[in-house]
Amino acid sequence: MRLLRLALDRYDRHFPLFDGTVKAPQGVDLQTFQVGQTVRLRDGEFRHERLLHEKEFEAAEFSFSSFLMAIDRGLDIVGVPIFPRRLFSQGLFYVRKDGDIKAPKDLIGRRVGLNAFQTTLSVLARGDLKSFYGIPWESITWCVSDQEKVPFTEKFGVRIHRLPRGCDLSLLLKNRELDAFIHPHPPASTALASHDVIRLFPNAMDEEKRYFDEVGFFPIMHIVAIRRSLSQAWPELPQILTSLFSQASSISSTYYNDPNWSSLIWAKLAYEEQTKHFNRDPWSNGIDANVKNIKMFVDYMKDQNLITKNLEISDLFAPASPDSSVRSI
Repeated sequence: MRLLRLALDRYDRHFPLFDGTVKAPQGVDLQTFQVGQTVRLRDGEFRHERLLHEKEFEAAEFSFSSFLMAIDRGLDIVGVPIFPRRLFSQGLFYVRKDGDIKAPKDLIGRRVGLNAFQTTLSVLARGDLKSFYGIPWESITWCVSDQEKVPFTEKFGVRIHRLPRGCDLSLLLKNRELDAFIHPHPPASTALASHDVIRLFPNAMDEEKRYFDEVGFFPIMHIVAIRRSLSQAWPELPQILTSLFSQASSISSTYYNDPNWSSLIWAKLAYEEQTKHFNRDPWSNGIDANVKNIKMFVDYMKDQNLITKNLEISDLFAPASPDSSVRSI
């Protein structure tokens, strides 16, 4: 019996991996652990370190930017083309309601807060500013509140200002110490002061639909990673993981058949509207369905000096990884 310990967050699309409805193949003991990206084992060690250094898991959800930096630096890691978290950047820019920032061009020369410079969302947002909106991200002062996980050399001329560790970006915005901030889950103070802090794009959903229509994908945030040494010792592992996530996809895709499944009253209507808009499954796994997204993000990382090599698809994935698209919800 081979032990397969899988660490990931408990998104609705992953419920079947936690509740036992997904069955591992014969000879594999699947143990799924709910481990958020910032849940520590001990001081300084998060989900990434627990996979690579502690070897506490055989597979784990991994920040895409951190994954690429680890590949670039030759660490014992390789990917499986399963992407458990995705986000658009547009709805995650926040500004003051009474401020003069009304469009991306107004960010030039301003101070924009981030958790860290190298997080996947930070990379995506800066890359989108330059590639999608024509705004050079280098023209902005980036104010970061957390320690960077992987050392890197800043691009020449880029301004990165270190804030007090763990400070509340929304309070700094309200106090005019920042002009904007970007955050995947804004501090509670933002919700409590929603009349003061608003999204840069007033109708973020429409802007994100426009982005999807033009670029053709829902941007990857996380990937499933394994140790390269383990993939060599257990070459079937990528296919096993792909099958497990595919089973979870098939099961979780039926959840919204019940209009009362979610505590959100209009969740089923929102799900139906999403299905109407997207001309293909925005959650597709597999290499083929995600090549354009992966290559764009690698270009963003290279432009931002976070990786030094021109990484190819073959550098990123275990040799036995499936090429075809696999539905994720």
